[in-house]
Amino acid sequence: MTSLTFEDHCRAIVDQTDLLRTEAADADPTTPVPSCPGWDLGRLLRHVGGDHRWAEAIVRTRSAEPLPDDGVNDPAVYAHVDGEALDAWLGEGASELAAALRDAGPGVPVWTPADEQLVEQSTSFWARRMTHETVVHRADAVLATGGRFTLDEGLAVDGVEEWLDFSTVPEAYEPGPDAPGLLGPGRTLSFEATGAGQWLVDLTGARPLWRPGVGDAAVSVRGSATDLLLFLYRRPTPAVETDGDTALLDRWLTRTGFWLEL
Repeated sequence: MTSLTFEDHCRAIVDQTDLLRTEAADADPTTPVPSCPGWDLGRLLRHVGGDHRWAEAIVRTRSAEPLPDDGVNDPAVYAHVDGEALDAWLGEGASELAAALRDAGPGVPVWTPADEQLVEQSTSFWARRMTHETVVHRADAVLATGGRFTLDEGLAVDGVEEWLDFSTVPEAYEPGPDAPGLLGPGRTLSFEATGAGQWLVDLTGARPLWRPGVGDAAVSVRGSATDLLLFLYRRPTPAVETDGDTALLDRWLTRTGFWLEL
């Protein structure tokens, strides 16, 4: 299980943003981002900065209701932020979010988009979520610029376990008109981050469960902690190995990734 603290997440938001800024510093903002089809590097940076500002407003105001998130996905909202100003703006957003989180402290009730029965509705959610939002989009920037992406192993493991938490909400497994159900006999998945952790996902009961450790599995996935995290987010990870029922794995990845579109 991850051992990262609330303060670790607050620090990581700023650190990962600074690394993202460094990656983008000498790059053309019109560079396409292949892992985010239709986006260029400038839009990616504005998306991250918009995410930080949205989360900061929720935390700062202790909002119990969702706030408008136009700045997250509408490219027109922050289109005026460009050139050298974009770098400073990105850094300011991360610092202001970390400051708002620290001012509030961990576990303070606020609205989140997550299932309240399974995920804590508090500032702790936002500290963790914005950490990995920033991590994965830093990876996108590295893919766009042709650099080499590296990540602290503890952060990568924490990101994997966040994904596993999200994989247990009803939207990720209940059947629907365009969504085949996931639960059924023999449906288990094993994930191994080489030297860093192992997890078993059990889809055989009334709802999905996951736990650290190993067990019989219909499909297994192996790779470094960083590659495993990127694999879950459907980023290119040629070093990851899969074995077994890959159709089940693909279905699970599609269903559990529903929240990326929220």
